[in-house]
Amino acid sequence: MADRNAIMSVFAQAADNPLDYARKWKADNQRPVVGILPMNFPAELVHAVGALPVILQEDDEPVTVGASRIFNFYCGYNRSLVNQTLSDDFQFMDAIMLGDHCVQILGTADVMRNHMPNVPVLYDQLVSTINAPWAFSESRRVVNFLKERLEETLGCTIGDQEMHKSIKIFNKSRQLMRKLYDLRVSGQLVISSFDVQAIVKSSMIMDREEHTQLLEEFLTEISASASVPEDKIPLYLSGHMCHAPKPELLKVIEDCGGIIVADDLYTGYRYISTDMDESGDPLDVMTNWYLDRNKKVPCPTRSARQYDWDDFLVNAVKTSGAQGVVILMVKFCEPHLYYYPDIKTKFEQSSIPYLMIETEHESMPVEGLKTRLETFMEVARNKHLFQQKKSQHAI
Repeated sequence: MADRNAIMSVFAQAADNPLDYARKWKADNQRPVVGILPMNFPAELVHAVGALPVILQEDDEPVTVGASRIFNFYCGYNRSLVNQTLSDDFQFMDAIMLGDHCVQILGTADVMRNHMPNVPVLYDQLVSTINAPWAFSESRRVVNFLKERLEETLGCTIGDQEMHKSIKIFNKSRQLMRKLYDLRVSGQLVISSFDVQAIVKSSMIMDREEHTQLLEEFLTEISASASVPEDKIPLYLSGHMCHAPKPELLKVIEDCGGIIVADDLYTGYRYISTDMDESGDPLDVMTNWYLDRNKKVPCPTRSARQYDWDDFLVNAVKTSGAQGVVILMVKFCEPHLYYYPDIKTKFEQSSIPYLMIETEHESMPVEGLKTRLETFMEVARNKHLFQQKKSQHAI
């Protein structure tokens, strides 16, 4: 059994070098690799044919050759993917798939299709109004269409038995990661946000059985911590619905006295929140997973009147025990920008301290950010102390 540090090293290596991992896996196993664009495509479909599903990640390279093929007001994630595409980083893949949720991601898919004619780019429009009367039937049509396109592309048939097996494997993976999240929220485990990101992000890349086995060993190896250190401010991290925050940003948050106890990031709780039913027609199950995950952790790209992201956030922050919220706003992410006023208003009404940080693909001014974070931590701490004293006087 490997120790905790050795396992974390495997996770971090895959998270930092996703395409290297995928190329090696393809060479070692002589099986297809299928790239997936976030955030709603069921990777279980790809896994069921014996291929490796890899959620495509932003890299650290500056946008150079890709600058001429995409608008500069597209978010950093899309500009990075286009740059990787034009650098031929994805040419080894056997297909790229998505159920789209964003105009920008469609533009990226078009660039991929144009530049890589030998790599099929397969997608269809998923229903955005998830509680409409036609939501299930239309979503199931899309899931079935994508299944048929994948079968046609890879020259295979995806059977119900194989899909059920993949569903169980992915459910177990999500459940183990949620166990890690529960330990962190309850204060039984103090773990850096960088390590949590590496665990979740690597699960999007690695062979799922391999990742699950290592995660089981990791959970056996970790020792429970009594509580969050008193000098740390427990924080909730929100935003980044398509890609991971930069490690240096997470580091400066923790260096300034914060500790992340919960999040709704895509490379976080948003990704692991919802399991699939392990019985019934697998395409029905995958369709319901798509609809249910956007109810469980609401997304501004989806619409459902009774499931508001701002209400979800207030409840999630209170449940987690966080004393403040750091909102990571990806520059040019229109869905998040449009929703932000509602979130801001709800936090103010609920007396929850928050700090909005705009992030981008290019490097960020860490010193200026550090000053803002230190001020925010002080405000959050003082507000928490004030509320404690107010509660004591009320008693």
